[in-house]
Amino acid sequence: MTTMYAALLRGINVGGKKKVPMAELRELLTGLGHGSVRTHLNSGNAVFGSDSADEEALAAELEAAIGRRFGFPVACLVRSGTYLRSVLDACPFPAGELQGRQVHAVFFSRPVTAERFASVDPAEHRPEEFRLGDRVLYLYTPDGLGISRLAPALLRPALLKGVETTSRNWNTVKALVELTSSP
Repeated sequence: MTTMYAALLRGINVGGKKKVPMAELRELLTGLGHGSVRTHLNSGNAVFGSDSADEEALAAELEAAIGRRFGFPVACLVRSGTYLRSVLDACPFPAGELQGRQVHAVFFSRPVTAERFASVDPAEHRPEEFRLGDRVLYLYTPDGLGISRLAPALLRPALLKGVETTSRNWNTVKALVELTSSP
């Protein structure tokens, strides 16, 4: 049975570094045997269908293929459309009422507990807020991520040692849910 997935690539096509053209990413995924391949934006979002049920294996396969094709490493998280729908449905913030750039989903490569963030005092960062979900951190930044003080406090390497992360604004999360809804 074919499952629709989103591949979330970290840190590509930013500031002229780690260039991965979306047409070549689509070719690469098709060459790996995946179907219904599409990309969204130019910032590392691809959707594809696969008979595999192993997100980690799919991510490792894609990371290796990108390394061979482009000559540099790119961390990839692969998440099913069903998982992305659950992230959308579980948002603790009134995302439907907010602009898509005010709410962000920071995806983790594995589950993360609240203890990692115990040193971050939420009161110091209001009106910004965060909540943990299943392999995701929901981040509300009313003035935008670019000037957020909470995001850097939460995403410090010391707090997230051993965990790959990549973030998407809420508009992108909604688009990926839509793209993974049907082949």
